[in-house]
Amino acid sequence: MNPIYLEMDGVLDQLEAALKEQRPFSLVRVGDGENIVMSQDVVWTTEEVLQERWAIKANRGQKGVRLPNLQLRDEVAASLQRASMVGVLPPADLTINAPDYLKRPLTDMLFAHFGIYPALTCHACVNREMVQMPRFWRILAGKRVLLVTREIEKLRAALVQEPYHLNIAAALPFDNYDQMMETLQWIQTNQHSFDVALFSCGVNAVILAERTAALAGKVAIDFGKANSIILNGRAN
Repeated sequence: MNPIYLEMDGVLDQLEAALKEQRPFSLVRVGDGENIVMSQDVVWTTEEVLQERWAIKANRGQKGVRLPNLQLRDEVAASLQRASMVGVLPPADLTINAPDYLKRPLTDMLFAHFGIYPALTCHACVNREMVQMPRFWRILAGKRVLLVTREIEKLRAALVQEPYHLNIAAALPFDNYDQMMETLQWIQTNQHSFDVALFSCGVNAVILAERTAALAGKVAIDFGKANSIILNGRAN
């Protein structure tokens, strides 16, 4: 099965149509973190996974997840199977600062193992480009936005002002995977209070975005480091 690969205009067309038609749509993305999480006891042993620099940082509390966590692995894979659109790194991509063996070849291996066949794909760093497109902000204009991230107050303060003028209907602090169940419960209970959800929660955002589309019937975006671009002018 050959997925359709969309450039930025095509991605925005999909988001705009889903919002207009008020139907569920999830945009999730796969980078080195998602690859490492899914590699546990699949491509590598737990010991090998825990030696990865990303995993060491995760276990210092810097990534919102701790490893090993096979439930997280299976939830990420399941959400990637069901998501509306999946961002992947093109072969030999240089956008993210990670070793090559953690990029596209590993994604391909993991997708084959878990049976992940997205109908629609785009660039994994689509979020970074998206926030610099005036059209993206026009699509969100007037919509009730749910923000879910660690730096909630800073991001909310930035997004309600020039040049974004977003209507932030709700903002949930999300620090780590342990908050997954209560966050999804809140989203389901309060599904009539927002139109679109933006998640900047690392690997957790894959699960949160896909589940939000499924449980609440909303447009949900794995926003990633877009929050850093909004707050600092660049992805950190």
